[in-house]
Parts: sequence; C-alpha cells; structure tokens
Amino acid sequence: MVPSDMDQLLELPSVGRKTANCVLVYGFKQPAIPVDTHVHRVFNRIGVVSTKTPDETEQKLTSIVDKSDWLELNEVFVKFGKIVCKPIGPKCLLCPLSDRCNWYRENYRDKN
Repeated sequence: MVPSDMDQLLELPSVGRKTANCVLVYGFKQPAIPVDTHVHRVFNRIGVVSTKTPDETEQKLTSIVDKSDWLELNEVFVKFGKIVCKPIGPKCLLCPLSDRCNWYRENYRDKN
C-alpha cells in the first residue's frame, strides 16, 4: 500500500521530496509541486525564484503559486524545460517568456 502522506512517503527507502510530490500529484491528485532539474532551472532563469536547490525552489514556489495551479505546474514546466528552456541551447527566440526572463536578458539579448 502506497501512502498518500508526504511524511510517510519520505520514510520509504530512496524516496525524496520530488518523488513524494510526484506520487501525491500523479498518484493521488493531491496538490503538491514536484521540482526536478527542469522546473528548478526554468523558475530560476526567468527570475521567479533565486534558489540553489530543487528543495528550496519547491519551498519558494509553494509560498507564491496559488494552490489551484500546483497539480499542473510540474507537467507544464518539465515540458517547457525540455523543449524551449533547455539546459544547453535554450530556444530564447521562441520563448513567450523572454521579455521577462533574467537569463535571456543577461546571456542573450544584451550580447546581441
């Protein structure tokens, strides 16, 4: 039986916050924000957060994102991070967020 409680999930071997949050969101449809490298990178690049770790990003996002948006956030931003805001060779010219993006401003726009 898989627990539907964060604390109980974290007690399981090899389960960290991202996995526990994924179980809550995708297994139980409970509001949570799984933060992987894509979500962490995107939110730091666009300047919504300024964090060093995915756990810090999760903590900050849960304090600023409306809870009604938590279920969809991971899926949307993982896809965005894989297709547009890639770690190497981001597609800034196609990005709908480039006008507000700190990374674009510092690494692309001001150099061209």
